[in-house]
Amino acid sequence: MISSMFEYEFLQNAFLTGLIIGAIAPLLGVFVVVRRLSLIADALSHVTLAGIAFSLLLEKRFLAFSGLNPLYMGMTFSVLGSLFIERLRNVYKHYQELAIPIILSGGIGIGVIFISLADGFNTDLFSYLFGSVSAVSRGDLWVIIGVSLFVVATIILLYKELFLLSFDEDHAKASGIPAKQIHFIFIILVALVIAVSMRIVGVLLVSSLMTLPVAASIRIAKGFKQTISFSILFGEISVVGGLFLSYYLDLAPGGTIVVIAVLILILSIVIKNLRVKMA
Repeated sequence: MISSMFEYEFLQNAFLTGLIIGAIAPLLGVFVVVRRLSLIADALSHVTLAGIAFSLLLEKRFLAFSGLNPLYMGMTFSVLGSLFIERLRNVYKHYQELAIPIILSGGIGIGVIFISLADGFNTDLFSYLFGSVSAVSRGDLWVIIGVSLFVVATIILLYKELFLLSFDEDHAKASGIPAKQIHFIFIILVALVIAVSMRIVGVLLVSSLMTLPVAASIRIAKGFKQTISFSILFGEISVVGGLFLSYYLDLAPGGTIVVIAVLILILSIVIKNLRVKMA
């Protein structure tokens, strides 16, 4: 695969995209898991699917949209979905967790309608569902790089605020941190990362890349920053290992990446149990 990367542009795009996604998805996933918002990734991934289906429908029905990259519409729907989640969390102040299944259900429903209007599944939509190495274009790569730089810069700038809000929201508010604004920015970051990650792992598996490496790192890390470091490491191992295995064994890249992430999680649990027994 390494020698082929110098020859084929789509492999270069896939490998570079994988490296980026393997870092930013777990990086953001740490804050998602700590804030007990793990299911938000599933909700927004289904909203993203609706956006992709809508883009493919437009492309099929109107010639003016024939060159539109479905990634843009997927990102738009994902961000809109995140805004609706925030709005619903304010509406259901005592049942804020309801916002996530409401948006998830709505995303699935709208997606199914758009798919049916486009006369069912096609190859493009299938690649978005489960990920496709060959589908990553150079344009997709540049969009992913731009989103990643924005995500990393925002987390660096707002690290202290995000840390405090994740562990003690009441104390953070009392300290003068604008909790609503910070959470608004955070959920948009989540929406963008989910939208750009789907090219590698697929819409249906993207939440796994945000949560499984974090779940594994929590078992063995001794602090928050170490949890972030281990999460990124495990994410990179999962993505790179998954891409290599899928290339040589002719497997679906998304599923292979997730299986490796699950194996890393199981290994971390075993290591933790051994440490406890030896202590």
